[in-house]
Amino acid sequence: MPRAESKLKNRIRRHRLFNLEMTQEQLGNKLGLSKAAVCAIEKGRTTPSLFRAWQIAKFFGTTIEEMFYYEEEDVAATVDKRDVTPF
Repeated sequence: MPRAESKLKNRIRRHRLFNLEMTQEQLGNKLGLSKAAVCAIEKGRTTPSLFRAWQIAKFFGTTIEEMFYYEEEDVAATVDKRDVTPF
């Protein structure tokens, strides 16, 4: 049975290959992850924890928002404004 992919997408592969010319194994070694874990996150088969997402973004010198995004680019449009409480 095929696995369902997460709607959370990422730009890890782009940063890994085009900015640093790094393999999944090399990235995993830098972040304390296995090659399989890097592959699973990159392909959307698993979603990283908030800490892991921050760690990955920081490693590439970017933000979580730039590194990870939802498939529906306009997520804010789907939120009912009555459900949002002001600070």
